Amino acid sequence: MIPQELRQASSRRARQIALIAGSVLALALAACNAKNEYVPPPPAAVSVAQPIQRNATLYFELTGNTAAINTVALEARVQGFLVSIDYKDGALVPKDTLLFGIQRDTYQAQVDQAKAQLASAQAEQVNAAADYQRKLTLSKQDFSTQAILEDTKTKLDKAIASVAEAQASLQLANINLGYTRVLAPFEGVVTNHLVDVGALVGVAGPTQLATIVQTAPLYAYFNVSEPQVLMIKEALAKQGRTLKLSDLAEIPVEIGLQGEQGYPHVGHLDYVSPQIDPSTGTLLVRGIFDNKDRSMLPGLFGRVRVPVARKDNALMVRDDAIGTGQQGSYVLVVNKDNVVEEKLIKTGQRQGQLRIVDSGLDASDWVVTQGTQRAAPGSKVAPEKTSMEVTQAAPAAIANPPAPNAPAPATPAAPATPAAPATPAAPPKTP
Repeated sequence: MIPQELRQASSRRARQIALIAGSVLALALAACNAKNEYVPPPPAAVSVAQPIQRNATLYFELTGNTAAINTVALEARVQGFLVSIDYKDGALVPKDTLLFGIQRDTYQAQVDQAKAQLASAQAEQVNAAADYQRKLTLSKQDFSTQAILEDTKTKLDKAIASVAEAQASLQLANINLGYTRVLAPFEGVVTNHLVDVGALVGVAGPTQLATIVQTAPLYAYFNVSEPQVLMIKEALAKQGRTLKLSDLAEIPVEIGLQGEQGYPHVGHLDYVSPQIDPSTGTLLVRGIFDNKDRSMLPGLFGRVRVPVARKDNALMVRDDAIGTGQQGSYVLVVNKDNVVEEKLIKTGQRQGQLRIVDSGLDASDWVVTQGTQRAAPGSKVAPEKTSMEVTQAAPAAIANPPAPNAPAPATPAAPATPAAPATPAAPPKTP
Protein backbone atom coordinates (compact mmCIF):
# COMPACT_ATOMS: atom_id res chain seq x y z
CA MET A 1 0.00 0.00 0.00
CA ILE A 2 1.46 3.42 -1.16
CA PRO A 3 1.83 5.97 1.63
CA GLN A 4 -0.28 9.07 1.41
CA GLU A 5 2.72 11.49 1.35
CA LEU A 6 4.17 9.75 -1.71
CA ARG A 7 0.87 9.92 -3.56
CA GLN A 8 0.64 13.70 -2.88
CA ALA A 9 4.21 14.34 -4.14
CA SER A 10 3.53 12.45 -7.35
CA SER A 11 0.35 14.43 -7.90
CA ARG A 12 2.23 17.77 -7.53
CA ARG A 13 4.98 16.72 -10.01
CA ALA A 14 2.35 15.71 -12.55
CA ARG A 15 0.64 19.08 -12.29
CA GLN A 16 3.98 20.94 -12.79
CA ILE A 17 4.77 18.89 -15.93
CA ALA A 18 1.34 19.59 -17.34
CA LEU A 19 1.75 23.32 -16.66
CA ILE A 20 5.13 23.44 -18.47
CA ALA A 21 3.82 21.48 -21.44
CA GLY A 22 0.90 23.82 -21.76
CA SER A 23 3.16 26.89 -21.76
CA VAL A 24 5.39 25.40 -24.47
CA LEU A 25 2.37 24.55 -26.58
CA ALA A 26 1.03 28.10 -26.24
CA LEU A 27 4.36 29.61 -27.31
CA ALA A 28 4.54 27.27 -30.31
CA LEU A 29 1.08 28.23 -31.41
CA ALA A 30 1.93 31.93 -31.05
CA ALA A 31 5.08 31.46 -33.12
CA CYS A 32 3.08 29.81 -35.88
CA ASN A 33 0.88 32.86 -36.14
CA ALA A 34 3.90 35.40 -36.37
CA LYS A 35 4.83 36.77 -39.88
CA ASN A 36 8.49 36.50 -41.21
CA GLU A 37 9.07 39.96 -42.85
CA TYR A 38 12.37 41.14 -44.62
CA VAL A 39 14.12 44.04 -42.90
CA PRO A 40 16.47 45.90 -45.33
CA PRO A 41 20.04 46.70 -44.11
CA PRO A 42 20.91 50.31 -43.25
CA PRO A 43 22.49 52.46 -46.00
CA ALA A 44 26.25 52.00 -46.42
CA ALA A 45 28.42 54.71 -44.87
CA VAL A 46 30.70 56.50 -47.37
CA SER A 47 32.90 59.62 -47.30
CA VAL A 48 32.18 62.34 -49.85
CA ALA A 49 33.94 65.59 -50.72
CA GLN A 50 33.59 68.37 -53.25
CA PRO A 51 36.32 68.91 -55.88
CA ILE A 52 39.11 71.36 -55.14
CA GLN A 53 39.29 74.37 -57.42
CA ARG A 54 42.69 76.03 -57.77
CA ASN A 55 45.27 77.20 -60.30
CA ALA A 56 47.50 74.43 -61.65
CA THR A 57 50.72 74.23 -63.65
CA LEU A 58 50.75 71.71 -66.50
CA TYR A 59 53.96 69.78 -67.14
CA PHE A 60 55.57 67.57 -69.72
CA GLU A 61 56.66 64.47 -67.82
CA LEU A 62 59.64 62.87 -69.56
CA THR A 63 62.63 60.66 -68.87
CA GLY A 64 66.29 61.48 -69.28
CA ASN A 65 69.84 60.85 -68.13
CA THR A 66 72.35 62.95 -66.26
CA ALA A 67 75.74 63.73 -67.81
CA ALA A 68 78.93 65.42 -66.67
CA ILE A 69 79.42 68.97 -67.86
CA ASN A 70 83.14 68.22 -68.52
CA THR A 71 84.99 64.92 -68.88
CA VAL A 72 88.68 64.98 -69.85
CA ALA A 73 91.20 62.19 -70.30
CA LEU A 74 94.47 63.13 -68.55
CA GLU A 75 97.32 62.15 -70.88
CA ALA A 76 101.10 62.24 -70.90
CA ARG A 77 102.11 64.31 -73.94
CA VAL A 78 105.88 63.95 -73.56
CA GLN A 79 108.07 60.88 -73.25
CA GLY A 80 109.55 60.00 -69.90
CA PHE A 81 109.25 57.93 -66.75
CA LEU A 82 106.32 58.59 -64.42
CA VAL A 83 107.92 59.79 -61.18
CA SER A 84 104.92 60.72 -58.99
CA ILE A 85 101.17 60.38 -58.51
CA ASP A 86 100.12 63.36 -56.45
CA TYR A 87 96.44 62.67 -55.71
CA LYS A 88 94.23 59.99 -54.16
CA ASP A 89 92.07 57.95 -56.49
CA GLY A 90 88.51 59.32 -56.54
CA ALA A 91 89.44 62.60 -54.83
CA LEU A 92 87.79 65.92 -55.59
CA VAL A 93 90.60 68.28 -56.62
CA PRO A 94 90.60 72.04 -57.37
CA LYS A 95 91.69 73.48 -60.67
CA ASP A 96 95.45 73.45 -61.41
CA THR A 97 96.16 70.76 -58.80
CA LEU A 98 99.27 68.68 -59.61
CA LEU A 99 98.13 65.15 -60.42
CA PHE A 100 101.10 63.42 -62.12
CA GLY A 101 104.81 64.15 -62.43
CA ILE A 102 106.98 62.99 -65.37
CA GLN A 103 110.78 62.93 -65.52
CA ARG A 104 111.92 66.57 -65.92
CA ASP A 105 115.74 66.59 -66.22
CA THR A 106 115.84 66.00 -69.98
CA TYR A 107 113.39 68.79 -70.68
CA GLN A 108 115.05 71.14 -68.20
CA ALA A 109 118.31 70.64 -70.08
CA GLN A 110 116.55 71.48 -73.36
CA VAL A 111 115.31 74.72 -71.77
CA ASP A 112 118.84 75.62 -70.64
CA GLN A 113 120.19 74.84 -74.12
CA ALA A 114 117.55 77.04 -75.74
CA LYS A 115 118.39 79.88 -73.37
CA ALA A 116 122.09 79.66 -74.37
CA GLN A 117 121.21 79.69 -78.07
CA LEU A 118 119.03 82.73 -77.52
CA ALA A 119 121.84 84.55 -75.73
CA SER A 120 124.26 83.75 -78.60
CA ALA A 121 121.77 84.96 -81.20
CA GLN A 122 121.13 88.16 -79.29
CA ALA A 123 124.90 88.83 -79.13
CA GLU A 124 125.19 88.29 -82.89
CA GLN A 125 122.31 90.70 -83.37
CA VAL A 126 123.98 93.41 -81.30
CA ASN A 127 127.24 93.04 -83.25
CA ALA A 128 125.41 93.07 -86.61
CA ALA A 129 123.45 96.15 -85.61
CA ALA A 130 126.64 98.02 -84.60
CA ASP A 131 128.39 97.04 -87.85
CA TYR A 132 125.43 98.22 -89.86
CA GLN A 133 125.45 101.60 -88.13
CA ARG A 134 129.18 102.03 -88.93
CA LYS A 135 128.70 101.14 -92.57
CA LEU A 136 125.71 103.45 -92.80
CA THR A 137 127.74 106.37 -91.43
CA LEU A 138 130.65 105.67 -93.85
CA SER A 139 128.23 105.35 -96.73
CA LYS A 140 126.88 108.84 -96.06
CA GLN A 141 130.49 110.16 -96.12
CA ASP A 142 131.24 108.27 -99.33
CA PHE A 143 133.80 106.05 -97.60
CA SER A 144 131.76 102.85 -98.19
CA THR A 145 129.98 101.48 -101.21
CA GLN A 146 126.28 100.72 -101.41
CA ALA A 147 127.01 97.01 -101.92
CA ILE A 148 128.89 96.78 -98.62
CA LEU A 149 126.03 98.57 -96.84
CA GLU A 150 123.44 96.17 -98.24
CA ASP A 151 125.55 93.16 -97.27
CA THR A 152 125.80 94.48 -93.70
CA LYS A 153 122.02 95.01 -93.60
CA THR A 154 121.50 91.39 -94.67
CA LYS A 155 123.70 90.14 -91.84
CA LEU A 156 121.69 92.23 -89.39
CA ASP A 157 118.41 90.79 -90.67
CA LYS A 158 119.78 87.27 -90.31
CA ALA A 159 120.83 88.01 -86.75
CA ILE A 160 117.34 89.31 -85.92
CA ALA A 161 115.80 86.15 -87.43
CA SER A 162 118.19 83.96 -85.43
CA VAL A 163 117.06 85.69 -82.22
CA ALA A 164 113.40 85.04 -83.10
CA GLU A 165 114.17 81.40 -83.85
CA ALA A 166 116.03 81.02 -80.55
CA GLN A 167 113.10 82.59 -78.68
CA ALA A 168 110.66 80.13 -80.30
CA SER A 169 112.94 77.21 -79.42
CA LEU A 170 113.05 78.40 -75.81
CA GLN A 171 109.27 78.73 -75.70
CA LEU A 172 108.84 75.21 -77.14
CA ALA A 173 111.30 73.82 -74.60
CA ASN A 174 109.35 75.50 -71.76
CA ILE A 175 106.10 74.01 -73.11
CA ASN A 176 107.56 70.51 -73.14
CA LEU A 177 108.93 71.07 -69.64
CA GLY A 178 105.43 72.12 -68.55
CA TYR A 179 103.98 68.88 -69.94
CA THR A 180 105.98 66.98 -67.35
CA ARG A 181 103.49 68.28 -64.74
CA VAL A 182 99.94 67.06 -65.42
CA LEU A 183 97.53 69.52 -63.77
CA ALA A 184 93.77 69.44 -63.24
CA PRO A 185 92.14 71.53 -66.00
CA PHE A 186 89.11 72.24 -63.77
CA GLU A 187 87.64 71.28 -60.42
CA GLY A 188 86.46 67.72 -60.54
CA VAL A 189 86.77 64.13 -59.37
CA VAL A 190 89.76 62.17 -60.68
CA THR A 191 89.34 58.48 -61.42
CA ASN A 192 91.80 55.77 -60.46
CA HIS A 193 95.23 56.05 -62.07
CA LEU A 194 95.88 53.79 -65.07
CA VAL A 195 99.72 53.88 -64.99
CA ASP A 196 101.98 53.21 -62.04
CA VAL A 197 105.06 55.14 -60.91
CA GLY A 198 108.15 54.09 -62.87
CA ALA A 199 106.34 53.29 -66.10
CA LEU A 200 107.58 54.82 -69.33
CA VAL A 201 104.84 56.97 -70.83
CA GLY A 202 104.39 58.93 -74.05
CA VAL A 203 106.56 56.61 -76.13
CA ALA A 204 104.40 55.99 -79.21
CA GLY A 205 102.00 58.85 -78.52
CA PRO A 206 99.91 60.27 -75.69
CA THR A 207 99.40 57.83 -72.78
CA GLN A 208 96.18 58.11 -70.78
CA LEU A 209 96.93 58.39 -67.08
CA ALA A 210 93.41 58.92 -65.64
CA THR A 211 90.14 60.80 -66.25
CA ILE A 212 88.78 63.86 -64.48
CA VAL A 213 85.02 64.43 -64.31
CA GLN A 214 83.28 67.67 -63.38
CA THR A 215 80.01 66.90 -61.56
CA ALA A 216 78.99 70.38 -60.42
CA PRO A 217 77.17 71.73 -62.32
CA LEU A 218 75.58 68.73 -64.01
CA TYR A 219 73.68 68.27 -67.27
CA ALA A 220 70.46 66.30 -67.82
CA TYR A 221 69.59 65.30 -71.38
CA PHE A 222 66.06 64.34 -72.41
CA ASN A 223 63.99 64.18 -75.60
CA VAL A 224 60.74 65.94 -76.44
CA SER A 225 58.45 64.28 -78.97
CA GLU A 226 57.40 65.99 -82.17
CA PRO A 227 53.73 66.51 -81.06
CA GLN A 228 54.97 68.11 -77.85
CA VAL A 229 57.26 70.43 -79.80
CA LEU A 230 54.38 71.49 -82.03
CA MET A 231 52.20 72.03 -78.95
CA ILE A 232 54.80 74.35 -77.45
CA LYS A 233 55.20 76.29 -80.70
CA GLU A 234 51.41 76.69 -80.95
CA ALA A 235 51.16 77.92 -77.36
CA LEU A 236 53.95 80.44 -77.96
CA ALA A 237 52.37 81.57 -81.23
CA LYS A 238 49.11 82.34 -79.42
CA GLN A 239 51.11 84.59 -77.10
CA GLY A 240 52.91 86.21 -80.02
CA ARG A 241 56.26 84.86 -78.86
CA THR A 242 59.05 82.62 -80.10
CA LEU A 243 61.45 80.61 -78.01
CA LYS A 244 64.78 82.46 -77.82
CA LEU A 245 68.10 81.28 -76.48
CA SER A 246 68.01 84.01 -73.84
CA ASP A 247 64.68 82.66 -72.53
CA LEU A 248 66.01 79.19 -71.72
CA ALA A 249 67.40 80.18 -68.32
CA GLU A 250 63.91 81.31 -67.27
CA ILE A 251 62.32 77.89 -67.91
CA PRO A 252 62.75 75.60 -64.87
CA VAL A 253 63.48 71.91 -65.16
CA GLU A 254 62.85 69.43 -62.34
CA ILE A 255 64.29 65.95 -62.03
CA GLY A 256 63.73 63.04 -59.67
CA LEU A 257 65.97 59.99 -59.45
CA GLN A 258 64.96 56.42 -58.79
CA GLY A 259 63.91 55.96 -55.18
CA GLU A 260 63.14 59.67 -54.72
CA GLN A 261 59.67 61.08 -54.17
CA GLY A 262 58.61 63.85 -56.53
CA TYR A 263 61.16 66.07 -58.24
CA PRO A 264 63.57 67.38 -55.58
CA HIS A 265 66.29 68.69 -57.95
CA VAL A 266 65.53 71.98 -59.72
CA GLY A 267 67.53 73.55 -62.55
CA HIS A 268 66.78 75.36 -65.80
CA LEU A 269 66.93 74.75 -69.53
CA ASP A 270 70.35 75.21 -71.08
CA TYR A 271 70.13 73.97 -74.67
CA VAL A 272 67.52 73.03 -77.27
CA SER A 273 68.56 71.31 -80.49
CA PRO A 274 67.80 73.39 -83.61
CA GLN A 275 66.36 70.39 -85.47
CA ILE A 276 64.30 67.27 -84.82
CA ASP A 277 66.06 63.94 -85.23
CA PRO A 278 64.22 62.31 -88.17
CA SER A 279 65.16 58.79 -87.04
CA THR A 280 63.43 59.18 -83.65
CA GLY A 281 61.06 62.10 -84.24
CA THR A 282 62.30 63.80 -81.06
CA LEU A 283 64.06 67.01 -80.13
CA LEU A 284 67.10 66.88 -77.85
CA VAL A 285 66.85 69.20 -74.86
CA ARG A 286 69.34 69.78 -72.05
CA GLY A 287 68.90 71.11 -68.54
CA ILE A 288 71.61 72.22 -66.15
CA PHE A 289 71.63 71.77 -62.37
CA ASP A 290 73.93 73.31 -59.75
CA ASN A 291 74.43 69.98 -57.94
CA LYS A 292 76.51 71.74 -55.30
CA ASP A 293 75.94 68.89 -52.86
CA ARG A 294 76.93 66.41 -55.59
CA SER A 295 73.89 64.28 -54.80
CA MET A 296 73.56 63.40 -58.50
CA LEU A 297 76.12 61.47 -60.50
CA PRO A 298 76.62 61.41 -64.27
CA GLY A 299 74.83 58.63 -66.10
CA LEU A 300 71.81 58.30 -63.78
CA PHE A 301 68.30 57.69 -65.12
CA GLY A 302 65.79 60.29 -63.99
CA ARG A 303 62.20 61.45 -64.28
CA VAL A 304 62.07 64.94 -65.78
CA ARG A 305 59.25 67.44 -65.91
CA VAL A 306 59.08 70.83 -67.56
CA PRO A 307 56.24 73.36 -67.09
CA VAL A 308 54.46 74.14 -70.34
CA ALA A 309 51.20 75.89 -69.42
CA ARG A 310 49.05 77.19 -66.57
CA LYS A 311 45.40 76.28 -65.99
CA ASP A 312 43.31 78.63 -63.85
CA ASN A 313 40.55 77.34 -61.54
CA ALA A 314 41.15 73.71 -62.41
CA LEU A 315 38.91 71.10 -60.75
CA MET A 316 40.85 68.40 -58.89
CA VAL A 317 39.77 65.21 -57.15
CA ARG A 318 41.70 62.52 -55.38
CA ASP A 319 43.36 60.19 -57.82
CA ASP A 320 42.27 57.11 -55.88
CA ALA A 321 38.62 58.21 -56.18
CA ILE A 322 38.72 57.86 -59.98
CA GLY A 323 37.72 54.54 -61.50
CA THR A 324 38.23 53.18 -65.00
CA GLY A 325 35.68 51.24 -67.01
CA GLN A 326 34.96 50.29 -70.59
CA GLN A 327 33.67 53.79 -71.32
CA GLY A 328 36.64 55.53 -69.74
CA SER A 329 37.32 57.22 -66.43
CA TYR A 330 34.50 57.92 -64.00
CA VAL A 331 33.74 59.04 -60.45
CA LEU A 332 30.86 58.15 -58.13
CA VAL A 333 28.84 61.11 -56.84
CA VAL A 334 26.02 61.32 -54.31
CA ASN A 335 22.98 63.42 -55.29
CA LYS A 336 20.67 65.37 -53.00
CA ASP A 337 18.64 62.20 -52.29
CA ASN A 338 21.81 60.36 -51.13
CA VAL A 339 21.66 58.11 -54.18
CA VAL A 340 24.92 57.16 -55.91
CA GLU A 341 25.41 58.19 -59.52
CA GLU A 342 28.23 57.46 -61.96
CA LYS A 343 29.74 60.35 -63.93
CA LEU A 344 32.09 59.88 -66.87
CA ILE A 345 34.95 62.38 -66.76
CA LYS A 346 37.96 63.39 -68.82
CA THR A 347 41.07 63.42 -66.68
CA GLY A 348 44.15 65.60 -66.95
CA GLN A 349 47.56 65.62 -65.32
CA ARG A 350 48.23 64.46 -61.80
CA GLN A 351 49.07 67.05 -59.17
CA GLY A 352 50.55 65.16 -56.24
CA GLN A 353 47.74 63.00 -54.78
CA LEU A 354 45.12 64.88 -56.83
CA ARG A 355 44.27 64.74 -60.51
CA ILE A 356 42.85 67.45 -62.74
CA VAL A 357 39.38 66.81 -64.18
CA ASP A 358 39.04 68.55 -67.54
CA SER A 359 35.32 67.84 -68.08
CA GLY A 360 32.35 65.86 -66.79
CA LEU A 361 32.31 67.12 -63.21
CA ASP A 362 30.89 70.18 -61.46
CA ALA A 363 32.40 72.02 -58.52
CA SER A 364 29.20 71.40 -56.50
CA ASP A 365 29.26 67.59 -56.90
CA TRP A 366 29.91 65.41 -53.86
CA VAL A 367 32.41 62.77 -54.94
CA VAL A 368 32.76 59.48 -53.09
CA THR A 369 36.33 59.37 -51.78
CA GLN A 370 36.15 56.40 -49.40
CA GLY A 371 33.88 53.39 -49.46
CA THR A 372 33.57 53.19 -53.24
CA GLN A 373 33.24 49.39 -52.97
CA ARG A 374 30.01 49.84 -51.00
CA ALA A 375 28.64 52.62 -53.24
CA ALA A 376 27.00 50.94 -56.20
CA PRO A 377 25.33 53.26 -58.75
CA GLY A 378 21.63 53.57 -57.91
CA SER A 379 22.01 52.54 -54.27
CA LYS A 380 21.28 54.79 -51.32
CA VAL A 381 24.12 55.59 -48.96
CA ALA A 382 24.78 57.49 -45.75
CA PRO A 383 27.31 60.15 -46.82
CA GLU A 384 29.79 61.75 -44.46
CA LYS A 385 31.15 65.04 -45.78
CA THR A 386 34.93 65.46 -45.64
CA SER A 387 37.65 67.46 -47.40
CA MET A 388 39.14 66.47 -50.75
CA GLU A 389 42.65 67.26 -49.47
CA VAL A 390 44.72 64.14 -48.87
CA THR A 391 46.08 63.99 -45.34
CA GLN A 392 49.32 62.11 -45.08
CA ALA A 393 49.74 60.09 -41.92
CA ALA A 394 52.86 61.02 -40.00
CA PRO A 395 55.53 58.37 -40.52
CA ALA A 396 56.46 56.30 -37.53
CA ALA A 397 59.59 57.55 -35.83
CA ILE A 398 62.58 55.33 -36.47
CA ALA A 399 64.75 54.95 -33.45
CA ASN A 400 68.34 55.99 -34.12
CA PRO A 401 70.93 53.45 -32.98
CA PRO A 402 72.71 54.58 -29.81
CA ALA A 403 76.25 55.84 -30.03
CA PRO A 404 78.98 53.34 -29.09
CA ASN A 405 79.72 55.16 -25.80
CA ALA A 406 76.16 56.24 -25.08
CA PRO A 407 74.71 55.11 -21.74
CA ALA A 408 72.07 52.43 -21.77
CA PRO A 409 68.53 53.78 -21.82
CA ALA A 410 66.62 53.74 -18.59
CA THR A 411 64.24 50.84 -18.08
CA PRO A 412 60.71 52.09 -18.58
CA ALA A 413 58.45 51.96 -15.60
CA ALA A 414 55.99 49.11 -15.51
CA PRO A 415 52.47 50.19 -16.32
CA ALA A 416 50.16 50.59 -13.41
CA THR A 417 47.88 47.64 -12.75
CA PRO A 418 44.37 48.68 -13.70
CA ALA A 419 41.80 48.63 -10.95
CA ALA A 420 39.41 45.74 -10.94
CA PRO A 421 36.16 46.66 -12.58
CA ALA A 422 33.16 47.07 -10.36
CA THR A 423 30.84 44.11 -10.08
CA PRO A 424 27.99 44.74 -12.50
CA ALA A 425 24.50 44.95 -11.10
CA ALA A 426 22.30 41.92 -11.35
CA PRO A 427 20.17 41.91 -14.51
CA PRO A 428 16.50 42.61 -14.03
CA LYS A 429 14.26 39.64 -13.67
CA THR A 430 12.47 38.47 -16.75
CA PRO A 431 8.80 39.32 -16.38
